[in-house]
Amino acid sequence: MHTDTPLRPGRFTEQQLIERILDGRYPPGSALPAERKLAENLGVTRPTIRETLQRLASEGWVTIRHGKPTEVNYFWEKGGLRLLGTLVKYGSYLPASFIEHLLELRVIINPPIAKQAIEKAPEPIAAYLERCTGLKNDPAAFTEYDWQLQQLLARHSGNPVHLMILNDFETIFKTMAALYFSREAAREASLAFYKGLRQAIDNDRTRVETTVRKAMVKSIDLWKQMKTTEKEVDDVSLERMGG
Repeated sequence: MHTDTPLRPGRFTEQQLIERILDGRYPPGSALPAERKLAENLGVTRPTIRETLQRLASEGWVTIRHGKPTEVNYFWEKGGLRLLGTLVKYGSYLPASFIEHLLELRVIINPPIAKQAIEKAPEPIAAYLERCTGLKNDPAAFTEYDWQLQQLLARHSGNPVHLMILNDFETIFKTMAALYFSREAAREASLAFYKGLRQAIDNDRTRVETTVRKAMVKSIDLWKQMKTTEKEVDDVSLERMGG
C-alpha cells in the first residue's frame, strides 16, 4: 500500500507494521521487537507504537502478552471482518488465491441479497438495470456501474450489515474490477447478466437468485482464464528474455 500524502504517525506506524507482517519480515508466530526498538526503527514515539499495537491486536493481527514480546498472529485464522477490511487495502501483498476466495464468497452471499432487495424494491433496481443499455463499452464505466449496482442491492436488501461489509471492499473491488473489465468477454458476460436480471424482475422473480448465482460462477471462470492467460504470457516473455 503506497501513498504520496504524508501519513500521520499512527497511520504510518500501522502501515509499516502490517506491510512487514505481510511481506514476511514479521511472520506469523514470531515476536515483534520491543516497543523501544520499534519506535527507534520507525522514527515514532513509544506511545504511538503502543496505541498502534492495541489497534492491531483488536483486529487480530497480533497478541499483546504483558511481560512478554508481542506475538504476530496467524491472521488468516485469528482475524475477522475488521481485519479483512484492513487487509483488502494491501492488495499487492495478497496471494493470488485471495481474489478467487472473494469471488467464491460472492456466489454464496450475492444471490440471496439480490432476491431480498428485488422483493423489497423492484422499481429502483429495474430502473438502474435499464441504464445498462447505454453503458459505455470501457472498463471504467463497467467498474463504476457494477459497483453502484452492488451497493443498490445491498442498500435495498433490508440488512444494513450487507452494505457495511461491502463498503470495506470498495478499494480492492475497483482495482480488480478494472482489470477484469479490461477483457471484452467479461464486459459481454456482465452486460448479459444485467439484462437477464432485468428480465427476471419483469417476468419471473423466482429466477433472480439463479440468475445472480450463474453470473457469479461465470465471473470466477473468466477470472481464472484471465490469470492463466497472463501467466502464460509472462512465461513466454521470460523464455524470450532467457529467464
